[in-house]
Amino acid sequence: MEWSDVRIFLAIARAGTLGAAARALHLSHPTVGRRLRALEEATGQTLFQRTADGFVPTEEGSAVIALAEQMEESALTIERRLAGQEQNLQGILRISSADWFGAYVLPPIIDDYAKAYPNVDLEILTGTRLFSLAQREADIAFRIVPFDSPDVVQRRLVRVPYGVYVAAGAPEPVYGDGAGFRLITHDTSTGQFPDIAWLTESFPNAKPLLRSNNRNVQGRMCREGVGVAVLPQVVGSQIAGLRKLDLPVEPPSRDIWMGYHRDIRRLQRLRAFITVVTDHVTKTALQR
Repeated sequence: MEWSDVRIFLAIARAGTLGAAARALHLSHPTVGRRLRALEEATGQTLFQRTADGFVPTEEGSAVIALAEQMEESALTIERRLAGQEQNLQGILRISSADWFGAYVLPPIIDDYAKAYPNVDLEILTGTRLFSLAQREADIAFRIVPFDSPDVVQRRLVRVPYGVYVAAGAPEPVYGDGAGFRLITHDTSTGQFPDIAWLTESFPNAKPLLRSNNRNVQGRMCREGVGVAVLPQVVGSQIAGLRKLDLPVEPPSRDIWMGYHRDIRRLQRLRAFITVVTDHVTKTALQR
């Protein structure tokens, strides 16, 4: 039994369709279907029931999912250990972060790194999804909460100040009131945001109008006069047409945590990137 076929089995079990599994594995739909048929023929078992809603593991398929996941973890461990011993500053480095961090913090860091190490190919993965360091979906990640895996080497990178913004020509709301103003807030389905709670408490009579899970969207909506927004200052200061309010109390700041899997801690292109990141944040206003 080949690990590559077991990998496809797991992808189908997780995604529920051949098409979704193919996209996750960067393979074609026919290839995934063909490899599944080959695996079922090799084992002599039907591993999935084909239904109108997708592929559902049969009793035989369900019985081996845990074993397949053990094979996956062993394969990934081998991959990470070998990658961790690589000394050449070339190959791919995958970086995961929130949208705003990728758009407003990483560009000068990436520019410095790319100039110093031109043979390293960089990938930046942004959004609300937490890409897995254990599965090497990302090599290094930046998050606003600590990592919860004991296999992740992490450190608090920097504390990011937040500010309250309005469009450059807009009037200012009264702190502690906010009547007649509208608020731009954050989608809280992925967690709680202390700065958003502070905003609604500080302007209790303002009307929450718009929610977005993207700080860039929030900032640009604010610039158009849609409402008042609270943003990381590194974002607000880079969006032309915004004005930061001078308030008696500032919104709570947030920590940025940097983490990577311990198995690749000796990967030279990763270590070089960490050095560039650390040098950059210690020299910029991001720490204020």
